[in-house]
Amino acid sequence: MEFDDVIRTTFAARQFTDDPVSDEALWQILDVARFAPSGGNRQGAHVTVVRDDEVKRAIADLSKTGARRYLAQRAAGESPWNPIEPSAVTADALESVPGVDAFVAPLAAAPVLLVVSVDLGAVAAMDQNLDRVGVVSGGSIYPLVWNILTVARSQGFGGTVTTMAVVEEDAVRGLLSIPADHAVAAVVPIGRPVKQLTKLKRAAVDDFVTLGAFDGPELAPPDR
Repeated sequence: MEFDDVIRTTFAARQFTDDPVSDEALWQILDVARFAPSGGNRQGAHVTVVRDDEVKRAIADLSKTGARRYLAQRAAGESPWNPIEPSAVTADALESVPGVDAFVAPLAAAPVLLVVSVDLGAVAAMDQNLDRVGVVSGGSIYPLVWNILTVARSQGFGGTVTTMAVVEEDAVRGLLSIPADHAVAAVVPIGRPVKQLTKLKRAAVDDFVTLGAFDGPELAPPDR
């Protein structure tokens, strides 16, 4: 596939065929994806490949805590898991929210899960002392995750970034023997999608790019 086509058609795949994803296919994906940048080129990433059905089910179960709040907040008209607005969702609403099992089922059903973690001693968390949730250290790991997804797309596979299991990070660490100084960044199911999307809905450039200042004029397309 052409590079532009890969970028424009890499979608969040959650439903997969029964086709296997071999170690050879994974190696080919990761051999290209590994060229992602990281802070100081310290390359603190680790990818744990999970094929065992019981372990996949356990990861799906651990994802239910995060999924339950996500679905309950969405049903209440809130922006799920945002760090700015406190949630008004009650404990009863969390407990009774429907759809949790179906939401995490793709993790158990996927041919393979890639659990991506990062050595916290290798990240450059420039915002660690700011009075807000930290985001900068993600620059040392999420480029790799995105590379995995785009390379997978170019080879006929697919997947998506899931983070619901991070809510139960200690349990995920224990399940997979991940060291305490590694943060779990994503659980990425990989497989051959049941359906390949070719058109994605995304904001236009002039919807989110401005000139000179945040409230400056929009960057208009060349024909305007």
